This record gives sequence, C-alpha cells and structure tokens, in this order.
Amino acid sequence: MRRIFFQGCSVVVLFFAAWFALRQVDWMSFFKVKQATESLEEKLGDIFSEIFGRDELYSSSVTAPIDSILTRLCTENDIDRDQIKLHIVDNDEVNAFALPDKHLVVFSGLILSAENESEVCGVLGHELAHIQLGHVMKKLVKEIGLSVLISMTAGGSGEVVREAAKMLSSSAFDRELEREADIKSVDYMVKADIRPEPFADFMFRLSGEETEIAKALTWVSTHPDSKDRAEYIIGYSKNKRCEYRPVLSEESWENLQKRLGEGE
Repeated sequence: MRRIFFQGCSVVVLFFAAWFALRQVDWMSFFKVKQATESLEEKLGDIFSEIFGRDELYSSSVTAPIDSILTRLCTENDIDRDQIKLHIVDNDEVNAFALPDKHLVVFSGLILSAENESEVCGVLGHELAHIQLGHVMKKLVKEIGLSVLISMTAGGSGEVVREAAKMLSSSAFDRELEREADIKSVDYMVKADIRPEPFADFMFRLSGEETEIAKALTWVSTHPDSKDRAEYIIGYSKNKRCEYRPVLSEESWENLQKRLGEGE
C-alpha cells in the first residue's frame, strides 16, 4: 500500500510540475516568433526567386513534363504539391537548387544532360528533401546570419542579396545534410515507383566528365564526393523494390529535350 501511495504522489507531483512549467511559456511570443520566421522565409523566397526568375521558361511543352515528374514525387509521398514552386530556368549550367519558402529551381542544362526522366527525378527528389527537411533556412542562418537576412528583406544591400543567391545556387550543404537529402530522395523515388539507380548513374557520369566540361557541372561540383555518394545510394537502394512506372513516355522525354535544345 505504501508503494502505491508513493507512486500516486509521484504522478501528482509530476503532473503539477509539468503544468507549472507549461504556464511559464509565453505562448503568444512563441507563436509570434513562428509567424515572424515564416514571414521572413516567404520574403526571402520572393527576393531570390525574382533573381533567378528573369530567365524562367514558361512554355508548357517544357514545364508540363517536369511538373509531372515533381507531381508524382509529391503525390506518392504525401507532400503538398501546391506548396512547391517550380522554376525552370534557361541556363546552360547543370544545376538545380532549393530556395526559401519551397521554391525549387532547375536549370535547362541539367535536363539536357540527363539521359532519362529517372535521373532528373533523383535530382528533384534531392532538392525536394532539402525543402521538406528545412535545410535551406538552416544553411542561410548559419552562413549569413539571421540579422543580415532580416536586413535583406528590409531593403538591404543588393550586393549582399546577390552574394546570398550565389551561395544558395553554387555551394553545398553540410555533408550530413547532403547525405540526408540523398537518402530521402531514394525513399521518395521508391514510393513513387521510380528506380533510384539512375540517380547514382547521373552522379557517376557527370563526376567523371573531362575537366573543361566539368566547370559547367555546377550541381556535381557543389555536391562533393559524388562518386562516394553514388556508391552509398546504390547500396541503400539494393533492398528497395519498386514496380517501375514511367512518368513520361519516351516520345515526351525526347520532345522535352528537343524543345530545350532549340532554346524554347
């Protein structure tokens, strides 16, 4: 009986201790901080997307196929597709990157360098993972600082804004975050019935290009140890099984590359 009594007393004490602790939290301030953070991210997203959007492609013959691939990834992984803002930009660099407020930028050069839709899907999944896992703002706060980011949204130096945009598009995340995004991309692809092996093939192939060509391969040069990463992607994918369902027909994929090659 004494043991039960003391156990009961302990539960009561813990309850009131937790209740007292929760009462000390300024919930209004907490939610205001959350709202302020979301507002900051939205403003930064608008600023950066405007910079890269100057050369954005809007032709449905180009945007629709990539949108279809992204939609498959989102739908099969319970991601709100309407929240992801896709931008396909006319730029020869082999590059893709995420911006604040769920903006995802893909350069035409990357699509032209891909041999199939699955390679593009792997890259989209990788950048989508950075968005969903909150990596973009973590990187900005760490490398630029919160106070500078706030000043940027209040009309700060245009040079600082351009440097921040360059950093997002041409420098890698921490090794741990890159690996997390790689693994998440494989999971996304498998759930969407898209083979993940071509994602590894893409990194193997581009990392092995000639030096002169490699200068333009921004997505690979900003993702160090591409060959090692390709190997662990293959290793992680071995026990993942999926029934491959193409998103695009072979004709649609060829037409997409033809349109981009013609500069549409």
